[in-house]
Amino acid sequence: APVSRIRRTVRRGRDAMRETLIGWLPEDLTGSTLIDAGCGTGTLAIEAAQRGAEVVAVDLSPTLVNLARERLRDLNQTLDVTFLVGDMRDMDLGSFDYAVAMDSLIHYDVADGVQTLQAMAEQIHRKMVFTFAPKTPLLALMHATGKLFPRADRAPSIEPVSPVRLSRHLDDAGLTRGWETGRSHRIDVGFYKSHAMELTRR
Repeated sequence: APVSRIRRTVRRGRDAMRETLIGWLPEDLTGSTLIDAGCGTGTLAIEAAQRGAEVVAVDLSPTLVNLARERLRDLNQTLDVTFLVGDMRDMDLGSFDYAVAMDSLIHYDVADGVQTLQAMAEQIHRKMVFTFAPKTPLLALMHATGKLFPRADRAPSIEPVSPVRLSRHLDDAGLTRGWETGRSHRIDVGFYKSHAMELTRR
């Protein structure tokens, strides 16, 4: 069915994006702390913990967090991961060395997304890696088309933004002063389109 084909390409795109973001973190994270904001089913959080990080992973969806906890249990490894349900913007979770926000900021408008990054930046010592939905005419069309799918197969609403506009917002928020903009990479697989950015403490 076309919908399951779309889901497959989205999964492939998400896998590629996860590999990109985890690839921007050190191979050895022993002794480091990491927050995974919008952790989904926990794949990236678990991988970071396998590299030695102490991980706190947060998601709004209790269903996804339960799946993440099951995945962790099934691995039967001693990993330092805490999965929490909630909105990281309302939680005082302390400070971390690294932050990952994969496809979680894309649901906010650009001002809210940047405000969230700004709040996160105050708690992060080393690096933040995050994604946004790149604004392209095709993406706008695809999301309009997506509204024709049955509700269960629809993507959650996504707020595309152009890289130039995002950079301007990051500038205005002062995030380019204390932070250096590093790598930038777009993944474009079928219905999955997402752009990764890296901010490193100066």
